[in-house]
Amino acid sequence: MQTLRSLTAAALFAATLSIAHAASPWSVRLAATYLETTDGSTNRALDIVIEDKFIPELDITYAFNEHWSAELVLTVPQKHTVKANGFDVGDFKHLPPTLLLKYTFSPIGGFTPYVGAGVNFTLIFDEDLGGAKLDNYSVGPAAQVGFDYRLNDRWALNADVKRAMLRTDVRFGGVKLTEARLDPWLYSLGLRYHF
Repeated sequence: MQTLRSLTAAALFAATLSIAHAASPWSVRLAATYLETTDGSTNRALDIVIEDKFIPELDITYAFNEHWSAELVLTVPQKHTVKANGFDVGDFKHLPPTLLLKYTFSPIGGFTPYVGAGVNFTLIFDEDLGGAKLDNYSVGPAAQVGFDYRLNDRWALNADVKRAMLRTDVRFGGVKLTEARLDPWLYSLGLRYHF
């Protein structure tokens, strides 16, 4: 009898752990992202072009319920080369974490589409631009649209597109030359793991 009770308790404990594990609100995504800047400028005489490049991306998502979640978009510091009027002028580094509130639609077969909106906070540092200086940071809105395609209970293939407002004044000798409007598009393909 004692053995039966022990086995029953163990089975219930295992089932509880299994349910709790399956119902975890956390997921992470690792993706390859192509960052493409729009290279806008308020000074028409100064054509600024920022290097486009592939970057790694890590997203951490917490689901409040089946439709609403918060997603923190992270990467490592990125170095970009800069051209002005066709000439190389140097480079700078930036770190652009983004926080998004996502709405996930009901699944359509294996596809689960979503949209999101939030804020991008970009740190700008280590400028080597021949004496030109940039702002230390940029804050602006961000948006996304994408989908998960379920591979099994834990894994999903993911693709999304994000747009962020990233702008910085460009100064030389204390004089503002222009406002660089980089406003990047980010095209991502990756895998999501649900805990």
